[in-house]
Amino acid sequence: MSHPLVWPTKYFFYAIGNTAAVCLTRNLPPEEHADILLLGCGDPRHVLYTVFSESDDCEFPVVNEPHPKLVISDQLSVSTVSRKLDFTCCDIDPSVLARNALLLSLVADNVPQQMIWNIFYHLYLDQDSLSMLRSQCKKLVDASVSVASWRSSPYGVYLRVSTNHTLAELRRHWSLYIDMQDLPTPRLASLREGYKNAFKKSLDAKGTITATARSAGPLTLEALSLSDQVMDYWRTGTTFTDPKQIARARSLNPTFGYSLAGEGCIVHYASDPLSTFHSAALFGNSRGKVRPADLVKSAQAEFSEWCTAFRSSLSSFTHTPRVRLCLAEATAFCRSLKGFHESGTLNAGVPIAQYKTQLLCLSTDEYVHDEAPATFNVIETSNLIDHIGLLNILIAAVPLLSPFPSSVLYTESLLFFGEDATKEFADLLYADIGTVGLLLDLCPIDYLSGFTSRSNTHELELHTLNKGLLLSQFHQVTTWKRPASCDSDIALRGGHLCLPPVLDSRQLGTLLFDMYHTMFEQEDSPTFHEKRKANIMKAIVTSNFLDYMRESFAMLLKLVRERLRIPRNQWLEIMDRFLSLEQADQTMPMNTMNRNDLYAHLHRQGVYTVHYFKTDEPQRIGPFAGWETVPPVVRVTLSVPREKITALESMMRIAGVETPLLNANVRGTVTMNLFSAVHVAWGRVVAAGTKSSPRVLVEEDPDGWKGTLPLAVSFCLPALLLSDFEPPSALQVRLAVVCTAATTKLVRHLGLEMTVFSASLLDEDHVFVVPEASLPSADFEDAQGPLLRPKSTLRSQIGTQQAVIVELDEQCEFVHTLASKVVVEDPDVKREFGSAGATPQITQPSPCCMHLTVAGHSQDVVFPFPVIGGEYKLRLARKSLYIEVVVPIAGPFLKPDGMKLNPFPVVGTGKALQSWNIHRLSLSRLPVLSPTAPGISKWLDSHVGSMLSTRERTMRRKHRADALMFVKDSIHHIFVRSTGIQGGAAKRVFALRNDATNNCDTVLFVSDVRFDLHSHTMVCDAYVLPLTRAILRQIGVFFGKLVNGGTMANVSVFEGELQAWKQLIPAFVERCRTWAHTEDCEYLRRQQVPLTLEMEAVSLCSCGKGKDVEGLLKVDEWRRYAPYVTRIAISPLFAVSYLETVGRDPAAHKCSVCRGRGTPKLKGCTGCHKVRYCSQACQKKDWPRHKLQCKA
Repeated sequence: MSHPLVWPTKYFFYAIGNTAAVCLTRNLPPEEHADILLLGCGDPRHVLYTVFSESDDCEFPVVNEPHPKLVISDQLSVSTVSRKLDFTCCDIDPSVLARNALLLSLVADNVPQQMIWNIFYHLYLDQDSLSMLRSQCKKLVDASVSVASWRSSPYGVYLRVSTNHTLAELRRHWSLYIDMQDLPTPRLASLREGYKNAFKKSLDAKGTITATARSAGPLTLEALSLSDQVMDYWRTGTTFTDPKQIARARSLNPTFGYSLAGEGCIVHYASDPLSTFHSAALFGNSRGKVRPADLVKSAQAEFSEWCTAFRSSLSSFTHTPRVRLCLAEATAFCRSLKGFHESGTLNAGVPIAQYKTQLLCLSTDEYVHDEAPATFNVIETSNLIDHIGLLNILIAAVPLLSPFPSSVLYTESLLFFGEDATKEFADLLYADIGTVGLLLDLCPIDYLSGFTSRSNTHELELHTLNKGLLLSQFHQVTTWKRPASCDSDIALRGGHLCLPPVLDSRQLGTLLFDMYHTMFEQEDSPTFHEKRKANIMKAIVTSNFLDYMRESFAMLLKLVRERLRIPRNQWLEIMDRFLSLEQADQTMPMNTMNRNDLYAHLHRQGVYTVHYFKTDEPQRIGPFAGWETVPPVVRVTLSVPREKITALESMMRIAGVETPLLNANVRGTVTMNLFSAVHVAWGRVVAAGTKSSPRVLVEEDPDGWKGTLPLAVSFCLPALLLSDFEPPSALQVRLAVVCTAATTKLVRHLGLEMTVFSASLLDEDHVFVVPEASLPSADFEDAQGPLLRPKSTLRSQIGTQQAVIVELDEQCEFVHTLASKVVVEDPDVKREFGSAGATPQITQPSPCCMHLTVAGHSQDVVFPFPVIGGEYKLRLARKSLYIEVVVPIAGPFLKPDGMKLNPFPVVGTGKALQSWNIHRLSLSRLPVLSPTAPGISKWLDSHVGSMLSTRERTMRRKHRADALMFVKDSIHHIFVRSTGIQGGAAKRVFALRNDATNNCDTVLFVSDVRFDLHSHTMVCDAYVLPLTRAILRQIGVFFGKLVNGGTMANVSVFEGELQAWKQLIPAFVERCRTWAHTEDCEYLRRQQVPLTLEMEAVSLCSCGKGKDVEGLLKVDEWRRYAPYVTRIAISPLFAVSYLETVGRDPAAHKCSVCRGRGTPKLKGCTGCHKVRYCSQACQKKDWPRHKLQCKA
């Protein structure tokens, strides 16, 4: 596992989700098959809502593209099918998966939906529902006798298991559900008491539970008035409001009585069935006070729609949706999938979770015979950030992301631990977002765009209300894509990069050390208190929430090397630089005790082997006596008696300490080394193998936490520590509590070193040492071959573009420039450039591309990140015959050029086009805002008005020009006028009119305003009419009546805004299209979207013209425009809350040599003013290297 070991004195069963359902295909083009991985999947709301959103009677022609996930191509053989939906759902709790499978089977078997609702959401059941539950579980148990019987059953068509162990656990839980009512009276009484205690905890919980309110999105504040509804749920155990129905629900629902923790009801106290549904339309369209019964009725109606859609999909879809279940800890499952994808191994030797001995072995039937996906174009990670940290998620998930431009990763968090939740996301990577984006080739799309189409303004309101609380929630959802995929021109021309960027070894080593330092510096108490002094109480409460250990960092290094494909010799240089800084650092005293933990995992992961591992062979003494060979790293297993754990739990209760972190250590007379990457399991440790080649087995305790067998504690360490630094007889192997601000109360019980159990290294009853093999790792050659895909239609008339070189700034923190050489190969250009001295010309046509022209020949120079072309530099080598283009990167969005050249790109492969940064919608699935609903003005104006950031409001107040700000103002105008909440009676026809010329070339017809439920915002369901001369000649007879009839509102567009609308309209069209692009599509012929930015010229292709116009036909006066319009979905574009403050504190600079802060401050090089030093000694030490670069 890549997360520190937590002792879970408190475990909650999350049987029901705590955020509203989302559509998981919202960032894929409709033609692309969806292989979706859900990590920490929770309940099946996202699966059901995705199927519901997909099943809107839209069909797209199949094509046979080289892109294996595309369903359309230019081939002649075309048939009509829906996209394939393949969900792989991973969760650590077997009851979560057992409940999910039960629910989906009930839906498929057409059980009455009220009964399904009761079974899945009610803690107490009426007799009919309980009988149905038991009957269904008996069917599932009968079908799951073996994997073969399951696959051949009706349920095996759409429900699959990734491992045999998963099916065994599902069957065990279904059997438990059947048998609960027949348990002995004492056990049943104990269970009933557990349910009552769960109810009491919920009813005694302090504060307002906001999960259900946030599901109302823009009407969250209005929904807070019903926050007590969750208390009604916990008083009755049902969502019923009828006393008679409540009275009939007397039986315990067995699906809430079992979980990862065993038997007993430990459902989270804030669980509420209604939090997973969308209530914005209920509150927005209400004509009176919304009652709890209305909220329940609304949720059940939505649930009914989801179930109907899922059941229909099983019979009507050409591709039946498939849901695969895997019982495992999320990162363990990812490591297994990665191993299978890279080497075909089904058993990577990874335990399924902490406290388990079972190894994760993928099913041969699923992954070999049926070719279940091991890489995915959608990865959803729930709120795992809160539990294991963002970097651990990226380390695990990024290797599983399919190498296609459309592939997307979603991360989200609910908790925050700092002072300002709106800014905390920017700190989760321990480095600049853009820099990490280049290292991993993955970046948040809102970081580059400067806006998001998903609203979190309701979260900002809740955050303001909850300020001052020690722990509160802030829901942050982030969409990650490859940064170069934002370039529409490159995408449409097939210009995908084949080579990764190249970084300077010293700079990259320095950057990685700085990340390491930031990740672990707060292990030292003085640094912890200094960093957290602004709110020390919150710091103490959250001090056990540590996400990373040295193994995590070793795995991060491995990922960086794999993503950049760094060859061996350069990687050794990078690691030498990293280790020189790590070993010289004096600011992290605790690092000296964790250093060997790092070195062991660097070797085990195949990242790097420190010098003394190679040169110093461990002595054959102590545990190594009789070994044939002693590897550099060994594994120690410590058997901790159960009574020691019982004593620890007793001490924790007395001291009031919850969920402490545990680690292992090896203590000698003069040495102490800590090891955080600990795996534990309940069971008996048995020595196996031979004296020369020992092994251990752990016989798992079948009763787990409630059993009697010891706790097996396993960890890796350098072999030399056990033989060469101190006599083996002087060493103690120990399990200890990590000392944090929250666990210091245990010192009086456990002693200063917080030891839970200690045994001599030579104690053969409690300590077992075995060899540890290194994990597979890839090696790479120097980057060779073309930078771009051979079939690209980008211009390459001058020569070959070489790999992009990344230069970091003097602090090795931000990316300073990207540079790439074009080797001149064309004979004419050689002559003109090399001999005649022709001057190259360069422009920037798109975010990631520079257009180079020499002597009438042109070349597109492509970069892996948006760049600032206006600040380019050229390095000309007329003798060596190359031209080097040097540009700064354009992240984040506040910088010029970059995505400002096209803020709303439409990208794709072939006809599978999509908006890059505006999510897709199934408009027909979205509820309509009633124009006559009272109180719209109370919430809608403030909602769409919240698009602007403080910076933009200041710009508007000072009358400064900014195209995105102007577009937001115009969108606001369209919403408030079309709903009639400003400017008089509602108007639904809008003319975008150039403020300077008073000309208009675009008319918008708004048929409806809809609730964009899963993105917590609103959308105008509209139609765009381009006013070209050709179209005006055809509509001129009746167009004048529209213009002069008083139903049209003018929207003034200002400097730069008209061009922005020309770019935005195609994106708004692509996000809601229900039609396929044709062979004659103008976008594909010209490889350009939009087609033009010119006034009175059409920016759209004609593929969607006159299609899907039912909304337009509802208005008699609009009918005649139907052949000329294209459907469009206009929604607000919100500022990105975590980007409002961007920059670096000068006090954060570090010495270029030792990375110190300076005493009292750093001084810059007087020659170039680029590098800084803490002392004259460091400046002298660096001078032999720096003088080659210094401008002086």
